[in-house]
Amino acid sequence: MDISQALGLLRKQISALKISKEKVHKLAYELLTLKGLDLGCIDCDAVHELRKGLISKLEKVLPPPITLPERRLEHLVEMAVCAQIDGCTYHSSSEMISLYGDHHCNRDQFPTETIQILTNHQNEVWFVQFSNNGDYLASSSRDCTAIIWKVQDDNRVTPRHLLRSHKSPVSFVTWSPDDTMLLTCGNMEVLKLWDVETGTCKRTFGNDDFIVSSCAWFPDSKRLVCGSSDPKKGIYMWDCEGNEIKAWKGMRMPKVLDLAVTPDGENLISIFSDKEITILNLTTSAERVISEGHSITSLSVSGDSKFLIVNLNSQEIHMWDIAGEWTKPLKYEGHRQQRYVIRSCFGGVNSMFIASGSEDSKVYIWNRRNSKPIEILSGHMTTVNCVSWNPKRFNMLASASDDYTIRIWGPSVQSR
Repeated sequence: MDISQALGLLRKQISALKISKEKVHKLAYELLTLKGLDLGCIDCDAVHELRKGLISKLEKVLPPPITLPERRLEHLVEMAVCAQIDGCTYHSSSEMISLYGDHHCNRDQFPTETIQILTNHQNEVWFVQFSNNGDYLASSSRDCTAIIWKVQDDNRVTPRHLLRSHKSPVSFVTWSPDDTMLLTCGNMEVLKLWDVETGTCKRTFGNDDFIVSSCAWFPDSKRLVCGSSDPKKGIYMWDCEGNEIKAWKGMRMPKVLDLAVTPDGENLISIFSDKEITILNLTTSAERVISEGHSITSLSVSGDSKFLIVNLNSQEIHMWDIAGEWTKPLKYEGHRQQRYVIRSCFGGVNSMFIASGSEDSKVYIWNRRNSKPIEILSGHMTTVNCVSWNPKRFNMLASASDDYTIRIWGPSVQSR
């Protein structure tokens, strides 16, 4: 039986007999696989085209209950919505998308221009991070201080507390999930806990023998974890009162360069010995190890706990899925990084964007679906060490630089 005869049979006899959908599907499968034909002399592309044509003809002759799967309308609507988002390079709107009009987030609402320069630090600014509610900004500097800033309703940023307690440069800060506390790490120094409302130091963790390299919060804002660059010290979990809850240490424990806890609290992610990412499931204790070919300088996790990005000194940023479904990372190129510790961040709706500093004094922004940057922001005079995207005001970005300044980026003047 040739294909035309088979189609005639389906059109005139099979559908009229009202036989089961399963048998019709089986018949269609036999046709699509061209079972019994010698394909050795047939070009694969030609076979592909034959199959496409056959499917098109089958859809015309078979009744809808057979050709249309269940929840087809829901699937089509989802496809249409996703297509609008995927086609929007600057998608940063949390509003509902309508099928009755084309969706498009334009560049006018994207952070592309400097709207404010903060000059309160007296030396290189090494780290910057917005609070989870978007109302505050924290920064740390080589001048041995950290600053808590208030984000006003008009997006202007003003200083609120100057945090003086560290004896060495402050290399890292991180907000508690409820934004009431702030952790600061001194460069090769101890860890300190601050009250955001009063700006006072509530507690110091560790001692001169425990050198903290990085720290992170658990979602309950009651527990924290920190890692040491000293291999003998490892990783410690504490509560906010300074009580040790758990420790990962031992003779075989490598030095910890950076770490993070996913926002859902399920995974502890650590950078070990330059080139190794370890993902530890805190419930099952299952462990996944990812090896990179170049030295890793920093780590960041997406707000939905699905992805992580690492900065490499090979001038690339790699994105991995935390669940382990990808065997290779997505790669982002364009920025410059060889000697410095550069920190990147996720931003926008559903962590759709990746932003990073660079040794060429610029800020680079990628739509995470594309390896080429969509924006390159100029303004700083030297290396940009860290960037942070406001998690609630998607058109607001902050960057910290060795030029002693913090720049706040927003939409262009014309669009405001």
